[in-house]
Amino acid sequence: MSARHRDAAHLVDGSLYVFRAWHSMPDEFHDADGHPANAVHGYTRFLCELLEKARPERLAVAFDASLTSSFRNAIYPPYKANRELPPPDLERQFVLCREVTAALGITVMIDHSYEADDLIGSALWSLRAHGVPGVIVSADKDFGQLLGEHDEQWDYARNLRWGPAGVHEKLGVHPHQVADYLALCGDAVDNIPGVPGIGAKTAAALLSHFGSLDALLERVDEVPFLRLRGAASCAAKLREHGEQARLYRRLTRIALDAPVPEDADSLLRLAGDSAALDALCERLRFGPLTRTRLKALLA
Repeated sequence: MSARHRDAAHLVDGSLYVFRAWHSMPDEFHDADGHPANAVHGYTRFLCELLEKARPERLAVAFDASLTSSFRNAIYPPYKANRELPPPDLERQFVLCREVTAALGITVMIDHSYEADDLIGSALWSLRAHGVPGVIVSADKDFGQLLGEHDEQWDYARNLRWGPAGVHEKLGVHPHQVADYLALCGDAVDNIPGVPGIGAKTAAALLSHFGSLDALLERVDEVPFLRLRGAASCAAKLREHGEQARLYRRLTRIALDAPVPEDADSLLRLAGDSAALDALCERLRFGPLTRTRLKALLA
């Protein structure tokens, strides 16, 4: 791992990796009370590997606790209504994953009004003011809107990294256009419908021409004259659903004002809590290899 990457603050989308572990790890792992522990075992292995590989000086892990209480739900009640709440066995493991993270001396970010995306975005925004670059550890396309010149996104599972130019390669829009792009074409994962009839390619083409959602809606009379399949129909849909698109952008835009540590040094990794970690190892019945890795990371 290069010194440049070690100097960057690593901001981890913790919930993503807990869910991945929940779905990928076999259900043979149980804690001392007999409860399933596959997600926390898988997440802990991921976290150990990340720390061993990246050795970041500054690090924070963000978790979601706002599936039904996010400020976005107040703006648009159907937001994420297509998602089921985590079952109790997984909810219990989310708590344990946060405990493991904290015991390793890593800052945990969680809020009931802001999502993990917002916490990461706000932390990155604060770090930028201090001249500290960020590495967002996640595969989520929404994070593309946050990337500045010196930032990266790291899809850890595929070991792929990209900066602002990579966002354009993947989506066909620049980082500052990602929220507008998702407002136009929608995001099924978050139950955001977008403008009917406008898919990803059309949204990218429109933003390439007009620059922003606001400019597009202000100049919608120009759309029928674009060399775009179904341009006239597209213009009609934009006239009909323009205000909805502006509403959807309030959902797709990552907030930068969530309550996060404002001092870059507050994300420096601490020594950790060996007693708490030992207790978690016993409770979660970690094997000798995981225990050895955890103790080495504490040292």
